[in-house]
Amino acid sequence: MSVTHTVLFQIKADADANDVKAADRFIALKDSCLHPTSNTPYIKTIKGGKDNSPEGLQNGITHGFVVEFSSAEDRDYYVSTDPSHQAFVKSIGALVEKVIVVDFVDGLY
Repeated sequence: MSVTHTVLFQIKADADANDVKAADRFIALKDSCLHPTSNTPYIKTIKGGKDNSPEGLQNGITHGFVVEFSSAEDRDYYVSTDPSHQAFVKSIGALVEKVIVVDFVDGLY
């Protein structure tokens, strides 16, 4: 059963624009995150970018990303252990004011 991992960032208002572009490295995690036993990429899909909604309901959120995993085990490894993901998290820590994460499995309400 696939798991969808949704990540929303509020980038600090005083963050340098070039540093904010570095957040685009999130997309590169699809290829750099390797499964611990197969040593191959295990993220099914990843997409996201800077908010452009006209609704005005962002509450400060500036960027959104959606990551799909084949299983909860893959998601759990990604969140807690994957070295590429851990390095990314560390690299953007100073840029981020707030992070919201919502995970779901299709059909579970």
